[in-house]
Amino acid sequence: SLLGAVVVKGLSIKPSMGNPPPRIWETPCGMLNSIGLQNIGIEAFNRDKLPWLRQFDTRIIANFYGNEISEFVEAARALEGVDALEMNVSCPNKQAGWIAFGTDPLMLSKVVEAVRKVTELPLIVKLSPNVTDITVLARAAVDAGADALSLINTLTAMTIDIETRRPRLSNIIGGLSGPAIKPIAIRMVYQVHKAVDVPLIGMGGIMNGNDAVEFLLAGAGGVAVGTANFIDPVASVKVLDGIIDYMRRKNISDINDIIGGVMV
Repeated sequence: SLLGAVVVKGLSIKPSMGNPPPRIWETPCGMLNSIGLQNIGIEAFNRDKLPWLRQFDTRIIANFYGNEISEFVEAARALEGVDALEMNVSCPNKQAGWIAFGTDPLMLSKVVEAVRKVTELPLIVKLSPNVTDITVLARAAVDAGADALSLINTLTAMTIDIETRRPRLSNIIGGLSGPAIKPIAIRMVYQVHKAVDVPLIGMGGIMNGNDAVEFLLAGAGGVAVGTANFIDPVASVKVLDGIIDYMRRKNISDINDIIGGVMV
């Protein structure tokens, strides 16, 4: 496969219907979504989806979440059939008054440490950008046992219909993705790369090969494509082609020569 891995949509122990519509809104430079982590549940995923995904010659990474530490642990145990785990720590936490795990270093450390104890799979923690200093969260995740970090998740945002004076999303607030957030994502990857010594997966507004190269230069060892797939289902392959074209133009034979190569 041309793709290093496929990351599946966020999974939970029990199925979730997510938020009611409307829950997606296109913006001038990206999109807002408030899907609400809709998914079929891990049991159905393992039975119905994972065997189909296994026919492709690529790694399968399962993104998963929980509302409590115990749910993260249970989910991790149930997903042993995949190649790696990606923790979505931007979801509410009932045990701490609905504070998101991903914005509290202490809570993040506790949940990552708990999951680390129950799985030997590579453990990726997906960081939230909705924090004052992302390096603090990055260090907490790594110290607790994360093998790698992925960043960034969406930025909290809102849009209003001025004719009705009502929010355009049923949940009022959603997550902003797409090209608008790329400069923020680049900055955060750069900062985290300097702060921790684990592989980083960069994401946030990658639409072409040049965007991906920016992330690599900032310190990402890999990149992930999300919103661009809504525009072009083969966007990821085109991004890869763009990276290869850049390396040819610059006479670079080893992609490791690019990673963290920004000159400051």
